[in-house]
Amino acid sequence: MWWMMFLDRMKTLYGYRNLIWTLAWGDFKQRYKNSILGYFWSLLEPLLMLVVLYVVFSNLMRIQVEYYQLFLLLGIILWNFLSRATSMGLNAILGKPSMVQKIYFPREILVLSSCITALLMSIFESLVFIAFMGAFQVPLSANLIYVPLILVFLFVMSLGLSLALAGLNVFYRDVQFIWAVILQAGFFATPILYPVTIFPETLRGIFLLNPMAHIIMTARDAIIYSTPAAAGSLLYAGIMSVVALLIGYVIFAHYEPRFAEEM
Repeated sequence: MWWMMFLDRMKTLYGYRNLIWTLAWGDFKQRYKNSILGYFWSLLEPLLMLVVLYVVFSNLMRIQVEYYQLFLLLGIILWNFLSRATSMGLNAILGKPSMVQKIYFPREILVLSSCITALLMSIFESLVFIAFMGAFQVPLSANLIYVPLILVFLFVMSLGLSLALAGLNVFYRDVQFIWAVILQAGFFATPILYPVTIFPETLRGIFLLNPMAHIIMTARDAIIYSTPAAAGSLLYAGIMSVVALLIGYVIFAHYEPRFAEEM
């Protein structure tokens, strides 16, 4: 059965956990090598983006949302993770041709380590969000218990997309350019800058087909507004994350045997 093969593969990857962490941490340090501000760029990037978007959407477009700064910043951080993980993941195989051609190991390791690197960057970004939470004196609640589950769904979905993109990008180099356009469009089509309630019911359902909309909205409810995450949104996000991982794995496994010769 295919699902038994998938579980066996997961066990194999677990045996390479030290290599996965070494690659992820090495890539993380390399990104800030020879940079004057170093790791502080992970703090400044979402903050600078927040300032620009906040000025535009709170003043020019008159969006009125409670704790809009936090509303916006959390959306940016979660979207940044998806964007980074998939953008780094789709080049994970092409970026290390010597390893792929000369050393045997499960190639998924390269994609998984890229996603972990993106996660480390997002952890640094989260420090800015935590500081803002304290500055606005937002009360914490027991609903924070939903946050780990939401983040697992986000990571699993990003990994699934990254596996599919990495496999396709080896054979079809246009994938990286197409995905960059999709990410730009997705940023504005996802309720990051605005609440989905600004749209009429007829259009709202279309926006809610996007699993990232559910991930961001449930995270805001649990963290900022002390509201239980909607069961329907969690279920939808969970199902779509698993579907993305399975489809991504199937696509990656289909192309993996020919990686070395194609590169």
